Amino acid sequence: MARPSKCSAEFRSDAIALWRASAGRWTFKDVAADLNVNPETLRTWVRDADDRPASAAASQDIEAELARLRAENARLAKAEKGMAAGTRKPAPGSGVFRPGDEVKTAAWDFISAHAEGFGIKRICRVLEVSRSGCYRWIAGAGTRAERQAAEDTLVDEIREIHAEHRGNYGALRIHAELRGFGHTVNRKRVARLMRKHHIVGRHLRRKKRTTIPDRLAPPVADPVQRDFTAGALDEKWCGDITYVQVGPTWLYLACVVDIRSRRVLGWSMAPHMRAELVIDALQAAVATRGGDVAGVIFHADRGSQYTSAAFARVCDRYGVRRSMGKVGSSYDNALAESLWQGPKRETMHRKLFATMRQARLEIFEWLTYDNARRRHSALSYLSPMEFEQQHCKTARLSLAA
Repeated sequence: MARPSKCSAEFRSDAIALWRASAGRWTFKDVAADLNVNPETLRTWVRDADDRPASAAASQDIEAELARLRAENARLAKAEKGMAAGTRKPAPGSGVFRPGDEVKTAAWDFISAHAEGFGIKRICRVLEVSRSGCYRWIAGAGTRAERQAAEDTLVDEIREIHAEHRGNYGALRIHAELRGFGHTVNRKRVARLMRKHHIVGRHLRRKKRTTIPDRLAPPVADPVQRDFTAGALDEKWCGDITYVQVGPTWLYLACVVDIRSRRVLGWSMAPHMRAELVIDALQAAVATRGGDVAGVIFHADRGSQYTSAAFARVCDRYGVRRSMGKVGSSYDNALAESLWQGPKRETMHRKLFATMRQARLEIFEWLTYDNARRRHSALSYLSPMEFEQQHCKTARLSLAA
């Protein structure tokens, strides 16, 4: 008999959906690396799911997505050649001039272009510019060409990184990514080139308050006291709930984060905000850490889900110590609140989701990407999994010494 999987049914279902959404662009090994599971395990999940008939709801979601893609293809097909799709304006880079495209030739370029016909001395006298300066400009033409070629290559790499991370990275993270690839480049130069070529990362919109406190719940101490630092993994966790609009309804998301590594250890998504939502997220985090988490401090706000008796019983079962901030103070749970900046800026606020299936897939993909590949400024621009690997390696070397 096969051994039961430590991953929840919700996680397995979302992992299968992520693999299918790749449409052959990624291998099982690629997807499994982001999910932190064995590639053969993922292959087994997909094979078992293929053996089961698809549900009617899943079929409806697929049809809705196909209808959206057909409409988008029809819109793009109507766009005239050389025109931006959906507008009557010439597309950037096309052979048609737009207002502001006119070129103003610099004085040195003008002299270089007409020196053979009129002579450098005469043109410099007419333009009232230095002849020695002109000669220095001509002598440096080769160096400028090399510098421009290097800059064009760097811009191409910046565009590749920006596109790979779905337009989310700004100058700081792109600079860290370039340094990670072995490039020696100044951060201000990256920012200048991005500004010059209109390469912009995503920015956060204004937040909304979602915590609904239960003022009759028994009090819980706050040993964290806004100290969102930890000396080791599984010393402190924190969690919170957010939501995303899906058509006329809402999808709620609860997460559990390791304060030391910023890794999202567990999460759960559901169309409700009952205590089961945060319980499922906590149990997923416990499973990620192998089940032995006794003594870890879990910090949250005083929302009714976290103060419920059902959640308290689950914490007691695993030996998790609860910690809660004051009512109505976002600073008391600042790290968990900041977690939502990424998905809201980079996924949730980019589109209006039509189906629950589509929303779950986008959020699940972002969470796995955040753990495995997204660089965090608080971790010296390492991803959470990279940070945990380095942290564990350093701990082993210290013990060996």
